[in-house]
Amino acid sequence: MSKESISGSAAGRLSVLKTYKLYVGGKFPRSESGRVYEVTDAKGKWLANAPLSSRKDARDAVVAARKAFGGWSGATAYNRGQILYRIAEMLEGRRDQYVAEVADAEGLSKSKAAAQVDAAIDRWVWYAGWTDKIAQVVGGGNPVAGPFFNLSSPEPTGVVAVLAPRESSFLGLVSVVAPVIATGNTAVVVASEKSPLPALSLGEVLATSDLPGGVVNILSGRTAEIAAPLASHQDVNAIDLAGAGEELAKELEIAAADNLKRVLRPQPVDGADADWSATPGTDRMTAFLETKTVWHPTGALGASGSSY
Repeated sequence: MSKESISGSAAGRLSVLKTYKLYVGGKFPRSESGRVYEVTDAKGKWLANAPLSSRKDARDAVVAARKAFGGWSGATAYNRGQILYRIAEMLEGRRDQYVAEVADAEGLSKSKAAAQVDAAIDRWVWYAGWTDKIAQVVGGGNPVAGPFFNLSSPEPTGVVAVLAPRESSFLGLVSVVAPVIATGNTAVVVASEKSPLPALSLGEVLATSDLPGGVVNILSGRTAEIAAPLASHQDVNAIDLAGAGEELAKELEIAAADNLKRVLRPQPVDGADADWSATPGTDRMTAFLETKTVWHPTGALGASGSSY
């Protein structure tokens, strides 16, 4: 075939439009209901049809997250850090794709979208470094009046439902998901209702980055519709309400009280004008940690005051 024929064929070909799917249990299912909704850019231009998740999808995601919790929480902190760093590596290789998706989703210029994506990649690296250090910050030996060792150590809470920020489709998303899994929890993430495409694309990176299936599960659709069954689910241990408005957050807090879930309420930093690029600190990691304290006898003390 001549060069002219090849170039002519390329010019007249139809684009292969991307079919966005959920990410649940390490797989890419369509919504159980078969529903989709239109996603548009900041100017109202159609971008894609995103899956419209149902309550059944939310329950399936919780099952997947619970199944993955034992292996992920039991992995060494060093291993979790290596996997989070691998996610950053994969994102770096697909940087241009995410810059385009964030620019479309948030109506940003290419340079501003690139800054958001770079900050998100750096955020994964930042949390990767914390995986084997957070225990030293929030745990330790406690002085007690008696012949005992008294040691406190942090443990992950369990399955955490995360409502991703509405306005920051990628950097905000990473800022609420990374700290949850860095400490050994598993997550069911509800993507930004308005701009879900960067979150759904993130599932493709997670699936090829050594992260076990089910550690992160990503749902798209109506936030209120998906969040309600997650807040009342008896096998969800905590919920981050970053992407919930004031009225919805109050309803979800009430539902979450049924099984005493940990609830991270929306903060001023989570709003439309939030600066997600600021150094996050350790608050979102410690929000979903439990402290286990162990007492152990030191043994009989000799005349010198020591049994050794």
